[in-house]
Amino acid sequence: MAKKKTYREKINEVEEKIHDITPEWEEKLGKGKILIPNAIDIERIINNTKKGELLTNDTIRAILTKEKNVQVTAAIPTGVYLKYIALAAEEEKELNKTSITPYWRVLRPDGSLNTKFPISINELTNLLENEGHKLELGKGKKSPKVIAFESKIRVYK
Repeated sequence: MAKKKTYREKINEVEEKIHDITPEWEEKLGKGKILIPNAIDIERIINNTKKGELLTNDTIRAILTKEKNVQVTAAIPTGVYLKYIALAAEEEKELNKTSITPYWRVLRPDGSLNTKFPISINELTNLLENEGHKLELGKGKKSPKVIAFESKIRVYK
């Protein structure tokens, strides 16, 4: 039986693809190219954030769109690879690696915590509070949000 791949191996296998935006999608996305990113580029952006800085899925996509000179970066693969990065970081933490990708710094576009990450909301909250962020509790089933997160978004030139 084949050995199950680690998430690090899965991340390293993902290749970037750039496609023409089809006429059916032009009205929604515009004319040009769409990027299917590789996970390594997403991880590089996350690793470039410092303690106290934050990102959102949309910020990551905007950075990649600008870097790769395309019309848009695909949202679904970006989210999938973000989860792979988080899972790889947790695998590496279990192996006692001293430096792991700080995936907890990536929020949803509205500033709420990502419930798809492999650790609990309480653990995510603690990691963010330890980096100096203030959070407001989610109402009902909504996850907590970082207060004034917009002012802490990592800006790339």
